[in-house]
Amino acid sequence: MNRLTVVKTVDFGLYLDGGDVYGRILLPSRYVPEGTGIGDNIDVFLYLDQEERIVATTERPLAQVGDFAYLEVAWVNNFGAFLHWGPMKDLFVPFREQKMKMQKGQSYIVHVHLDDESYRIMASAKVERFLDNRFPPYRQGEEVDVLIWQKTDLGFKAIVDNRFGGLLYDRQIYRDLHTGDKLKAYVENVREDGKIDLILQRPGHGAATDFSARLLQHLQDCGGREAVGDKSPAEQIYSLFGVSKKVFKKAVGDLYKRHLITIRDEEITLISED
Repeated sequence: MNRLTVVKTVDFGLYLDGGDVYGRILLPSRYVPEGTGIGDNIDVFLYLDQEERIVATTERPLAQVGDFAYLEVAWVNNFGAFLHWGPMKDLFVPFREQKMKMQKGQSYIVHVHLDDESYRIMASAKVERFLDNRFPPYRQGEEVDVLIWQKTDLGFKAIVDNRFGGLLYDRQIYRDLHTGDKLKAYVENVREDGKIDLILQRPGHGAATDFSARLLQHLQDCGGREAVGDKSPAEQIYSLFGVSKKVFKKAVGDLYKRHLITIRDEEITLISED
């Protein structure tokens, strides 16, 4: 995105100041916000149109240069695939940048970049090439944004903060995950080789402490009783609260020690203050 100044109005849109390198850049009428005039600054996205001219749009793309994204194939031809990404001109993925032949209607994780030869914005499904190979600067327990990349025998590969590769192990996953999901996760460990191990819940006692307050509020809101306890399956606990059974049991133990609840195998009950 760029913030550019309007320098000229015409019947078919506005011209924006692109500086000495790009000169005046057209913003077509269909993208012009009502009331915009000469001297106004406007946030626009720049790309090449069908005639390879730089053009502006106020539509925000689903991904920009440097981003990893999960995008759907709009159509294919003899040169490659074209992805829906927001602007009118679809995003090109040449065959050489596809891991497998892309199919119309299917979605794929790609990296968006400028082609060195044509200077056009394009995408690649060979995302490993675009991950940062520097050592990740994370501490254990740090919260990160992740994009779920692909399923493996160990769990799910993920792209961390739009830069690094990470892995969520099956043993740490307590909810359904799918390629393209965006979510918060926590750094469990950064290995010596720079690989990042991820978990979905905040590590350590903090997770249980945070959930204790939420569980107490839940009991207060639902009449003081919930049909879940130590013998309840982990899937039921996650479905109800979105936490692992380990975190649930720590929180229950905390509330019990504070004499706030009573515990049965498949039920917890709030102790009345009367």
